[in-house]
Amino acid sequence: MEKEKLYKKISQEILENIGGPQNIQGAAHCATRLRIVLKDLSLVKTDKLENIDLIKGCFIAGSQLQLILGAGTVNEVYKVFAKEAKLENMSLSDVKDIAAKKENPLQKVIKALSDVFVEIIPAILAAAILLGVTGFLANFEAIKTNQTLYAINRLAFLASVGIFAVLPMVVVYSATKRFGGRAILGIVVGAIMLDGSLANAYSIGTLGFNPEILDLFGLKIQMVGFQGGIIVALMMGYIVATLDKFFEKKIPSVIKLLVSPMLTVFISTILLFTIIGPLGRELSNYITGGLVYISTEFGMIGYMIFAGLQQIIVITGLHHILNAAEAQLIATTGRNFLNPLMSVALISQGGAVLGYYLLHRKDKKVAEIALPSFVSILFGISEPAIFGVNLKYKFPLIAGCIAGAIAGAFVYIFKLTSLGFGATAIPGLSIIDPANNGYINYIIVHLIGIVAGIVLCYFMGSMKSKKIIEEKIEEVKQEIKEEITLITPMRGEVKDISESSDETFASKVMGDGILVNPIEEIVVAPADAKVELVFPTKHAIGLALKDGSQILIHCGINTVSMNGDGFETYVEEGQEVKQGDKLLKMDLKKVQEAGHSTQTLIIVNELAEGRKVIVDAKSKTPIIVKKV
Repeated sequence: MEKEKLYKKISQEILENIGGPQNIQGAAHCATRLRIVLKDLSLVKTDKLENIDLIKGCFIAGSQLQLILGAGTVNEVYKVFAKEAKLENMSLSDVKDIAAKKENPLQKVIKALSDVFVEIIPAILAAAILLGVTGFLANFEAIKTNQTLYAINRLAFLASVGIFAVLPMVVVYSATKRFGGRAILGIVVGAIMLDGSLANAYSIGTLGFNPEILDLFGLKIQMVGFQGGIIVALMMGYIVATLDKFFEKKIPSVIKLLVSPMLTVFISTILLFTIIGPLGRELSNYITGGLVYISTEFGMIGYMIFAGLQQIIVITGLHHILNAAEAQLIATTGRNFLNPLMSVALISQGGAVLGYYLLHRKDKKVAEIALPSFVSILFGISEPAIFGVNLKYKFPLIAGCIAGAIAGAFVYIFKLTSLGFGATAIPGLSIIDPANNGYINYIIVHLIGIVAGIVLCYFMGSMKSKKIIEEKIEEVKQEIKEEITLITPMRGEVKDISESSDETFASKVMGDGILVNPIEEIVVAPADAKVELVFPTKHAIGLALKDGSQILIHCGINTVSMNGDGFETYVEEGQEVKQGDKLLKMDLKKVQEAGHSTQTLIIVNELAEGRKVIVDAKSKTPIIVKKV
């Protein structure tokens, strides 16, 4: 029951800080995060949301507000939140669909690329793991001499290379499906790209074979296969899906079953060899050539720049574009040098999270966010760390980027590459190329990233804290040097405190000051100060000035006997106030009816060391506290 109350309170506070239920388009949750699609993101108060119980961090991705609550907790909070917001039952995919409608064209392209490769990553990972293991085991003599072990290793190798042989076909299939066409037609067009009667693209490039040339209305067409043509495959997936949807709508139902798929496949084939294929091949050459050029010509510097900036790319969401580049690299060169760089960029942000935790280890809320975020990083998930800690406090993100660049240099030195993509950190070890002591060096570069992230974040955080402390000390020193002028806190006749009708105050035994015979009921702060004391009877307030001097504002004579009746306070103890801020209200009529004087006294009852007070009741600033 207590948990139910807590979840209700959390839900209500969330709604208060996102513009209310009327600002919600939809909500759902994943394993760790509450995801809310909002109509107007400007109404979100992230600073308030981050201070709500159980919320470990929040960030905005596209039109989605994502609140990190953690596994298990998010399910329970969502149930109560949905009731409070009066939401219909929605799945995570429903929420993603709503969010997608608000995306700009670039975001839609990036999302589409991501969706295409999400479909095939499991197959790539499985193949890369098998390829890495078989390559590693092939170095052992026992594998070569034992027939059974050799057979197992040989079959495992065969299983590992299958996906790479037909990768363009798999990409056309996935892309056709993603863009709303019939996936089987994508497979057919993918098979045409790899048809055995065509000259092999690799043979043309390396051995100089002359392919068959067709003459189509005067247009010369080279009949070359598209082995390794990932970019072409992506483009063809879109073409196949577009044609399929078009013919399904336009062709009469009587002949649709026969004519629609025939036209889709035939026209796709013509476009493949006349426009899309040549264009996509050139684009692929530029992408692969550009990446290889950067890795060879820029060398270590290129690696450092990429690893240093990769997580910034993740924040923008543009990192999904790299999936196509990675697939193209593997299809063309058989190796992927980007994956280890992405992995050290990720793990270095984890190091920065640990560094931030060490700086604030006494803060339980930091521990609740930082430690689970680091664990997520170890398994290739960076969002909780990036959005919950590093981006929020900025300097950990910078520390993580610098650490990533350092680790990236060692990736270059060790010549690390992967045999696949889609796995980083600990899972990424399974797809690393075992050549050049790949497994050991992979672990080493990740340890470098973690340690560098910790050290840099801790150092930068310490320097930042030191600077803040120095600035505050300087600020206090400056304030102490300067005089502090107090304004009259109420409108009315001002006199020296010695003229008070109360002998104790008049004798100045409690301190020097002034009195006011008020004509208005509101009492304001006479100077910038901290509220040290609010009397239970609300008739008096104690303030601490910036130099440490103490003042007392006492409303009325003998009004303590009224037990707060006729008084209303606007501040609480510990609150910082600025000169002119409302402190309390005294009902002048009630005080007079009770038989008391409304005379209000402002007394400097304690001076800071080396300070003196000057009182001039006729001045606009009747009290001045200054250096002796």
